[in-house]
Amino acid sequence: MGLLTQRDVSLLGPNFDRMYPIDETPHFAELLKAIDDADRRLLENRDGKTTPPD
Repeated sequence: MGLLTQRDVSLLGPNFDRMYPIDETPHFAELLKAIDDADRRLLENRDGKTTPPD
């Protein structure tokens, strides 16, 4: 999963067909922050550190 710009999509070409546009909604920024926080905690846990859940 990734966030792509229109330029990115154009560079991938016509064979790239598994794209699902996401409109920016009022809660989109919070969703991205939650994903970033979860990724950060996962990496910290892999490094032997522990981070309590939010």
